[in-house]
Amino acid sequence: MDELAAEHGFTYQTCTADIDERAIRDRDPERLVTLLARAKADAIRAKLAAQGVRSGLLLTSDQVVVHDGEIWEKPEDAEQARSYMRQFDKGSLGTVGSLLWTNIESGETSEGITVTRIKFQPVPEATIEALIEEGEIFWCAGGLMAEHPLVAPHILGMEGGMDAVMGLDRKQTMNLLEELFSI
Repeated sequence: MDELAAEHGFTYQTCTADIDERAIRDRDPERLVTLLARAKADAIRAKLAAQGVRSGLLLTSDQVVVHDGEIWEKPEDAEQARSYMRQFDKGSLGTVGSLLWTNIESGETSEGITVTRIKFQPVPEATIEALIEEGEIFWCAGGLMAEHPLVAPHILGMEGGMDAVMGLDRKQTMNLLEELFSI
């Protein structure tokens, strides 16, 4: 987001939604991430309203990893993280992400889905253990940090940009913002 802000001349603040993401369920990854982005928007709008904020734009998002049709969210523990990373090179792996722009004043929205595919070679056990020890993967759906210097060398190919894999497709973000302004 820093790059987009600098490139397009806007400022932003971050705010957490403080929702229980695991309480929102759907078997369809696109519906799930859409429901989560909407729940985050509702929670943050309520928080901002309580602070007296009545205008501005809000961007919320969510992302899951999908492996052979199974939704992978943030790993709950080290064993689940190991299991995920040991399967990166097996079957179909990709991300499904949602982006939702909300006009705080009017409530109008613009939303979209981004789907990526990633082809991996096997991730060595030493790399998996180093990533678990570092701990950042526990904040990432499926324990997937494709941009990480320990992970990137094991990527054989990718459909969709690294920004989309990381959860914020720059082009879609700006297209949805333009769409919101045209409503």
